[in-house]
Amino acid sequence: MMKSIRQMKSWSRVALLGAVAATALLAVPAMEHADAQSQNDTDTYRQLSLFGDVFERVRSEYVEEVSDQELIEAAINGMLTALDPHSSFLNSKSFRDMRVQTKGEFGGLGIEVSMENGLVKVVSPIDDTPAAKAGLQPGDLITHLDGEPVLGLTLGQAVEKMRGPVDSDLTISIRRQDAEPFDVTLTRAVIKIRSVRSRMIDDIGYIRITTFNEQTTTGLHSAIEKIKAEKGDKLTGYVIDLRNNPGGLLDEAISVSDTFLEQGEIVSTRGRDPENASRVHAKPGDLTDGKPLIVLINGGSASASEIVAGALQDHRRAILLGTQSFGKGSVQTIIPLSGQVAMRLTTARYYTPSGRSIQQTGIAPDIDVPLARIEKLDSSQARREADLRGALNNPNGNGAAKPETADGEDVAPPPEQADYQLARAIDLLRGIDLYRQRIVN
Repeated sequence: MMKSIRQMKSWSRVALLGAVAATALLAVPAMEHADAQSQNDTDTYRQLSLFGDVFERVRSEYVEEVSDQELIEAAINGMLTALDPHSSFLNSKSFRDMRVQTKGEFGGLGIEVSMENGLVKVVSPIDDTPAAKAGLQPGDLITHLDGEPVLGLTLGQAVEKMRGPVDSDLTISIRRQDAEPFDVTLTRAVIKIRSVRSRMIDDIGYIRITTFNEQTTTGLHSAIEKIKAEKGDKLTGYVIDLRNNPGGLLDEAISVSDTFLEQGEIVSTRGRDPENASRVHAKPGDLTDGKPLIVLINGGSASASEIVAGALQDHRRAILLGTQSFGKGSVQTIIPLSGQVAMRLTTARYYTPSGRSIQQTGIAPDIDVPLARIEKLDSSQARREADLRGALNNPNGNGAAKPETADGEDVAPPPEQADYQLARAIDLLRGIDLYRQRIVN
């Protein structure tokens, strides 16, 4: 009986090696010389044989029993995650969750994450989610999940632990720059992403794009049409807020860029094979009718949001304001595999219309405006001309200036003034409009 089992394991190993070898040989590039091809095949078989030896040894001698599926999936995921931080294996559940997420609704905490030095790094919290309400910030490092260390987990495993039943709690340990480590308890929720929000700030249309999913372009067009219908010719311009936007679908980034451009290249992608390079150009029609644009970016603006910012900056269609973007200049392709699983593979780099790769460097804003807090200073003791003894009267009248505050109390600033970067964007738009009016007049 034991001999029969060993034979079965041996045949299983042979079958596994045969299947993997057959798959691998399909990917071996054609060589100019037969001897080079033969040497390459020999090296491939040798490495596959090594993999088979390790697989058999782990399966038979590891301290706990592990299924073949777990070992194979772990091996595949290890191969992919060793390439770069964004390639990974998606099991059936992760693949299903990913497809749901791109449609704009998924369960979890509401954090876009990546991996850095073995820890989970927050790229950005998503608006109106448990993570955003708890005050998580781009750049935060998650070190523990419910007291268990993240170190040693793959990104997929960490994300899986962060997901769970709605209304269940998860305590995450945060390491933030220049601060003592601290814990935050979050309650999981159904994350419904409303990718586009808009409102009027006096004569300026404010549009925030939180992510690039299947509803983004439609939501953007609806927001623009609503703003145009409300203000018409009195509209000064638009502020497009891409801060803490972690990215999403490449096609949506292209169509969002096309919304504001009349012509020209939007983005180009280049992979390993130069013949597979592609360039995407804008179609005629600027939905905003050429109105001035200010685009807000920061360190949480990544991937698809950087494509939009780069295209609008290179075509001088918008002024970028804020801080340096995240710097993710690679394209991932979701490749479905048999068994309802898939792999996310980095297949190309993307370039802005001027040929810039922003990988690791990010996009620098045209006007650097760091995140800051507006503090009103006491100017009640300041002396003016009208306070001086014997000052001349104004020939047009001698009315006293209106005080800045009522009854000596501070007047709370409007919400947009509490956001320093947004306040500067609004000031810039109004300055541009004022300048244009004076040139015309």
